[in-house]
Amino acid sequence: MADVISMEEIRETASSLGVDISQVDLASIRLPPGEDLGIISDDDDLNEDDPLEYDAGFGNMVVVDNLPVVPKEKFEKLEGVVRKIFSQIGVIKEDGLWMPIDDTTQKTLGYCFIEYNTPQEAELAKEKTHNYKLDRSHIFAVNMFDDIEKFMKVPDEWAPPETKPYAPGENLQQWLTDEKARDQFVIRSGTDTEVLWNDARHLKPEPVYKRSFWTESFVQWSPLGTYLATVHRQGAAVWGGASTFNRLMRYAHPQVKIIDFSPGERYLVTYSSHEPSNPRDTHRVVLNIFDVRTGKVMRDFKGSADEFAVGGTGGVTGVSWPVFRWGGGKDDKYFARIGKNVISVYETETFTLIDKKSIKVDNVMDFSWSPTEPILALFVPELGGGNQPARVSLVQIPSKEELRQKNLFSVSDCKMYWQSNGDYLAVKVDRYTKTKKSTYTGFELFRIKERDIPIEVLELENKNDKIIAFAWEPKGHRFAVIHGDSPRPDISFYSMRSTHNAGRVSKLATLKGKQANALFWSPAGRFIILAGLKGFNGQLEFYNVDELETMAAAEHFMATDIEWDPTGRYVATAVTSVHEMENGFNIWSFNGKLLYRILKDHFFQFLWRPRPPSFLSPEKEEEIAKNLKKYSKKYEAEDQDVSLLLSEQDREKRKMLKDEWERWVSEWKRLHEEERLERQRLRDGEASDEEEEYEAKEVEVEELLDVSEEILSFDFGQE
Repeated sequence: MADVISMEEIRETASSLGVDISQVDLASIRLPPGEDLGIISDDDDLNEDDPLEYDAGFGNMVVVDNLPVVPKEKFEKLEGVVRKIFSQIGVIKEDGLWMPIDDTTQKTLGYCFIEYNTPQEAELAKEKTHNYKLDRSHIFAVNMFDDIEKFMKVPDEWAPPETKPYAPGENLQQWLTDEKARDQFVIRSGTDTEVLWNDARHLKPEPVYKRSFWTESFVQWSPLGTYLATVHRQGAAVWGGASTFNRLMRYAHPQVKIIDFSPGERYLVTYSSHEPSNPRDTHRVVLNIFDVRTGKVMRDFKGSADEFAVGGTGGVTGVSWPVFRWGGGKDDKYFARIGKNVISVYETETFTLIDKKSIKVDNVMDFSWSPTEPILALFVPELGGGNQPARVSLVQIPSKEELRQKNLFSVSDCKMYWQSNGDYLAVKVDRYTKTKKSTYTGFELFRIKERDIPIEVLELENKNDKIIAFAWEPKGHRFAVIHGDSPRPDISFYSMRSTHNAGRVSKLATLKGKQANALFWSPAGRFIILAGLKGFNGQLEFYNVDELETMAAAEHFMATDIEWDPTGRYVATAVTSVHEMENGFNIWSFNGKLLYRILKDHFFQFLWRPRPPSFLSPEKEEEIAKNLKKYSKKYEAEDQDVSLLLSEQDREKRKMLKDEWERWVSEWKRLHEEERLERQRLRDGEASDEEEEYEAKEVEVEELLDVSEEILSFDFGQE
């Protein structure tokens, strides 16, 4: 950047050149085209990245066609009918309804323009009134005013589209071919977002890509790790590439708040909420489902927040999130949403309801999909004061056949947990006691893959124990439960198989009095972290469920987040900005060894990059497991090389510290020698510096500072 010159220096330079600076109009000076003399303009940032989008001012206007053509005397009546229909949807601006008249016939032209307060109201008016039947002869055709220009550009004659030559794209899975078999993660701190390799061998992360102001709220990996999504005021974007992160696609959705990918990454759901112009109305919700690769809107849903608030407890402005839940495994074949007394299931081939109608289920409260098959689990609470029991039903899609139903009595609440392979479904049921003054908890365990789907009831030894956490072992048959009272509840491990009967649940062990309130299974199973978050200040216990033994106990003070890497080799614990101090993350081995620690101010997010499922068949995986020693030799040799390298680096570091120390000692000796004569002078000629050759004596010196005399009067005989 060029140096800044003061005005005083400019005047001195002008004076030396014989120029009267007061006669120069500085504002009229123009640089040659393309030349900036190294000085960056303050306006250059306006031209960077994306050009600003300006509101053309017609987004809140609709055009209503196919109106009756009426004479002037019926004009006021027609206007009143149109205003009554369209004012039910939103507030029409003053003078916001204009119906043109033919100057020759003095009749209306059969269309009108309506201007609302907001674009959202105009969009809703188009959605609700298009194809509205006023009478047999007049069916409304409603379009956005901004779309008229687009329709006018449609050519009269069809022309075949231009054929473009095929250009192969980047390999978006290139990161999976890393020779060191490392995993990536993304972090957000301050204004920076970084993607890094977890280089655990070298005990540090290796940078991949870093960008400031990459997102305006948060980032999110797609479920298979192909894309990194960012969120902006104008919409969302996905990034990826072979060697760096390029923007692959944008998804226009103003004021988008949250997003959600389908399990197979084919679709992206975006959500926004808009305040209504009438304060008595609820927030207006807009949901778009995009094709991830093309950016095309496959289906949109609009309505009030109340329409999307049924089911679940989380979300934004009262909306249950995710609104759409995906089923059918990684094929992204079906998605569903819950409504009042219905479950609406859509198929993605046409993005319409299956059989063109929803599944009617009176008072349905919640539902969830099997992770691998198109099976819905529904929960319906008790009705009629207990006369009609609560129930959990399993429904096959698309046939809508009920596979299994279980009636439940005296139910207070119910929550469903699917095992990752869809082999089991655990239903946690909170029931009232006979007095209705308290509740107790049990589990209904469904064996989905077995004939007739048998159900087993599991109750804890102490039925009054509060259930703090429940978690299935990924891809396994075990589950863990934290139960009891804080601050030291118990943790029990169960298996859906027993030694003598593969079809019966059995308890493996109970750990008494643990400082834990959360469970984090390794993605590969076998290992679990018993974590004490929030009030327990980050207590960590690394536990081997195969051996039923603790591998390590540790602490990450004030930890807020814990996440396993997708291979189950490493664990990240993080302290985010909800705490003001100790922000950053730790990386641990699966058995609880702290590998490295990174501190970051204003730390917001840590996310491992997911991996897609392995292409290896179960037989191939079994063959690799049997011959693991043969395959591991290569990696053991690499580990040894890294270990030697780290040892060499440690030796170099120690040698450097030793050399620095010796240089300091040598310099100190040189200075000591230079000052020898001065020290000898201060010792009255004594040459030796050895303290042992001198005798220390204490010498008292009295110094008379001042003397004064004063005559005092004294009367004899007085005391």
